[in-house]
Amino acid sequence: MQFRGRTVIAFILLTMIATAVVTLNVADLRLTASLKAKPAVSASKGDSGFSSDQLSKINTVVDLIESKYYQKIKRDELVDGAVRGMMSALDDPYSVYMEKDVAQHFSESIEGSFTGIGAEVTLEKGRITIVSPIKGSPAERAGLLAKDIVLSVNGVKLDGFTLNEAVAKIRGPKGTKAKLMIERSGSSEPIELTLVRDDIDVETVYSHFNPEEGTGVIEIRQFSWNTAERFKDELAKLEGQGMKHLVIDVRNNPGGVLPVVVEVAQSFIPNGEVVVQVENRDGKREQSKSKGGTKKTYPIAVLMNKGSASASEILAGALKERAGAVLVGETTFGKGTVQVSYNKTLGDGSLVKMTIAKWLTPDGNWIHEKGIEPDIAAAPPALYTVARLKVSETLRLDSLGEQVKSAQVMLDGLGYKPDRSDGYYSEGTSLAVEQFQQSFGLPATGEIDAKTAEALEQAVVAWLKDENNDIQLHKAIEVIGRK
Repeated sequence: MQFRGRTVIAFILLTMIATAVVTLNVADLRLTASLKAKPAVSASKGDSGFSSDQLSKINTVVDLIESKYYQKIKRDELVDGAVRGMMSALDDPYSVYMEKDVAQHFSESIEGSFTGIGAEVTLEKGRITIVSPIKGSPAERAGLLAKDIVLSVNGVKLDGFTLNEAVAKIRGPKGTKAKLMIERSGSSEPIELTLVRDDIDVETVYSHFNPEEGTGVIEIRQFSWNTAERFKDELAKLEGQGMKHLVIDVRNNPGGVLPVVVEVAQSFIPNGEVVVQVENRDGKREQSKSKGGTKKTYPIAVLMNKGSASASEILAGALKERAGAVLVGETTFGKGTVQVSYNKTLGDGSLVKMTIAKWLTPDGNWIHEKGIEPDIAAAPPALYTVARLKVSETLRLDSLGEQVKSAQVMLDGLGYKPDRSDGYYSEGTSLAVEQFQQSFGLPATGEIDAKTAEALEQAVVAWLKDENNDIQLHKAIEVIGRK
């Protein structure tokens, strides 16, 4: 599946590649099989080819470029450009052309392992926008958030770049650095984040059980080919331990393969009930129905946030409308269209990914560009969204700016209570810094130098990893505990 608005989606795979755009990529084999390679460029007029006038126009332009352009250019490059142009003419952010190398990384992403910074991006209103970081990835550790706009990479501004061009700038070998300048809502100045590219072997399903409360939690990080089997295994294990309540966590899950999310959902939806509907351009709907599922006796909550998109939204909608699940967290991303990837059709390793339909919830609701609202709203703590520190000069009394503001939010979240959080380095801020420094064995100067900033960052990371601080998760557990 893909994502929203004016967004052309791409997973930052093998450094940054399109990914969650495949919710229906291999979902309907009949669709794929029906698209045989047809000679679209032919001399005769017809539905499957160009008219003679159209073909003449194309050939004339090719001849002009090859004979008159001031530099030599390979014909394959012209063909690639022509196909990109056709897809761009659709004015659809999710219909894109991928050259062979990009297509290869895209296909590998479906398998659930890749190298990169571990975030998904999209082209929204001409700007490279973060859809969601993968949990535990360099992107998440560096503090990238859904809706962040990437202004530049290693000093190269991305204004006017296509999605593939931007991806190419962010892509790079394991261990290399990607310095991103980020525009974030609520920050008056750009934020600089430095990420170290790494291998990301995505285990898509995690679970744990609290025997005292009888609550099981299953986290799904994306819907790859092995996700349904892994989910079933973890669900059976929890049920075998006497689980009384279940939380399914799809926060920052960008989506994945449609048949996989249908298989996950039907574990809770009675046989024959609709899981999701797909509507084509003629308004004809095809329903995916549960096969052999049963409605569970224990209560279920789906935990979601702004980074929950596509297949995650399908799961949330289906479980709410057909399994009585309660939705907790934040309104989801809002991606309600379906794409199919055609790769073998082109014959050279490249592929075309094209929007072929929209998907609707079992009750017929279309959530595109709106998202799914939670039944119980639960915002994350400020430490989850604060911009990370990048101290080039020591912050001290009377300093002013976004870095001071970030430090104040961090100190407050960690319990050191500065007297303000507006970015002005006050006496109260200095006192809070001194208290922090004393707690961590640093010289109590009341100033934030590089060592103090690093210690503050590490303290925040440790705080975030502590499940006791996960307010949203605790809210979901509280809600289902009352049912």
